[in-house]
Amino acid sequence: MSNAPVVHIDLAEFWADPYPALRKMRKNTPICFAPELNRILITRRDDIVKAEPDIASFSSLQPDGLMTRLMGENLMRKDGESHKLERKAIFPTVSPKTVRDVWTAQFRTAAKTILAEIEPLQSGDLFTLFATRLSGEALRIITGIHGLSWQEMDQTSQAMIDGISNYAGDPVIEANCNAATQKIDAAIKAAIQQKSDAPDLLSIMQAADLPKASIYANIRLAISGGQNEPRDVIAGIIWALLTHPKQLAMVQNGEISWAQVFEEYVRWMAPIGMSPRRIAKDVSLGGIDFKTGDDVFLMFNSANHDEDYFDNPEKFDITRDAGKHIAFGAGPHFCAGAWASKALISDVALPLIFDHLKDIRLTQDVKIGGWAFRGILNLPCAWGQK
Repeated sequence: MSNAPVVHIDLAEFWADPYPALRKMRKNTPICFAPELNRILITRRDDIVKAEPDIASFSSLQPDGLMTRLMGENLMRKDGESHKLERKAIFPTVSPKTVRDVWTAQFRTAAKTILAEIEPLQSGDLFTLFATRLSGEALRIITGIHGLSWQEMDQTSQAMIDGISNYAGDPVIEANCNAATQKIDAAIKAAIQQKSDAPDLLSIMQAADLPKASIYANIRLAISGGQNEPRDVIAGIIWALLTHPKQLAMVQNGEISWAQVFEEYVRWMAPIGMSPRRIAKDVSLGGIDFKTGDDVFLMFNSANHDEDYFDNPEKFDITRDAGKHIAFGAGPHFCAGAWASKALISDVALPLIFDHLKDIRLTQDVKIGGWAFRGILNLPCAWGQK
């Protein structure tokens, strides 16, 4: 066991808002052991950036980890050549060129269809009506799994996200996760029988002759992250701008780009709060000795609030240079879907919703939660005539 100092956390408070506890850790015990999570937390950006590329010591291989056990061994739980092989295989689907030339136009068509339907409503929960639905439709497009509705994309994604962050071992959460993966597998099986010339994820992996187990595991991975994270960022940015009207005006006046808004938001409220690693060999970092077999969380959410890199990090400020954030990772496991996510959100979702729905305004307070995966949970709004 590592000699990291022990720091206790209140799990309920950590779920409600992890940032105060993480701020104390960065200041006093930047690498510490949290008994309630049974993990060592690494909280400073410099330490994480040093650790993540060191796959020989900080390994993604976790055969007994929650993600591997519940979702299969996907590319996030592989290192070295096996990771490179699968990442190379899926690249034609998520490359900047494919996103620009193929997916963005389809994302835009889906967004316009959704907005045309919800505009006459004049009120509703935009978390579900827009963010959830658009993320689900985009995911159906990019994965090639059209047998799942956008609602099912969201339901299965959330069940898997809950499952792989179920460190308390709740059996109901695990059962829901298993049911979700079974539903996804049935949809994959049906889609495999329908050949497609599109560069979607399923078609590309089949063309690359990846093993069946890898195809299924990576589709599950794409649904778990490809729904949950864009959904939360789309809804979260709408909320953040509505609660910071001067900043919204700057974007609408063309002073700040939607891309800059996106980068600041994912720094401010990272949709993926951490990434797990297992110590593959004894190693020292930041004055702490790690032992083989130790389990570690790289706390991306904390790194993105590191005071050594960001002034007043707890503030949402679209004028800041957020380029040092590591919301998508800081090593070989940098999010493969980053380009698709940025296009969906900053090129399509945000400009279109503020163009189509006039005078959007909040009608109630939003709820926020999570630390491993964090975001707003509702977005009650009205638009149109006041």
